[in-house]
Parts: sequence; C-alpha cells; structure tokens
Amino acid sequence: MAAVAAEQKKVVVHFRSTGNAPQLKQSKFKIGGNEKFLKIIDFLRRQIHQDTVFLYVNSAFSPNPDELIIDLYNNFGIDGQLVVNYASSMAWG
Repeated sequence: MAAVAAEQKKVVVHFRSTGNAPQLKQSKFKIGGNEKFLKIIDFLRRQIHQDTVFLYVNSAFSPNPDELIIDLYNNFGIDGQLVVNYASSMAWG
C-alpha cells in the first residue's frame, strides 16, 4: 500500500542556488515520489548545463543517489516542499 502511495505522490522540490551556481528561472518542480534522488541530480545537471554539481537537502547533507524522493520529503520536507540547495563546488558537509 505504501508503494502505491509513493507512486501517486508528487513532491514539490524547491531548488536554491548557493555560491556561484547559476540560478534557475523556475525554482520549484514537481517530481514523482517514487523516483530516486539521482533523478534530481541528473535533472539539475541538465538545467544548469554543468556536469559537476553538489546537492544538499536543507543546507545540511547530501543524500545517497539511491534514496527515494518521498522518503527524503517525509523526513526532511519543510512547508510542503523538499528544499534542495545546489552549488558548483562543495559547500557543506
């Protein structure tokens, strides 16, 4: 039952640039909860046209690429969204 809920749940991901990373024109996107964090990494790489990007949830930690987005949202979501900070060079932890 939980797997079905994860498939149907879309998570609002709010991207925030850090340091000299380019800003996105649109900073919020909906991504399927059953997707892995790797999808967010690949998506952001394409959006900012950079191969190297460092991503952090809530400016605190960099999740494992195999983590499910819904799990990250359930544990670290704030105000109905998952905040993902990104940078061109290592910024935190």
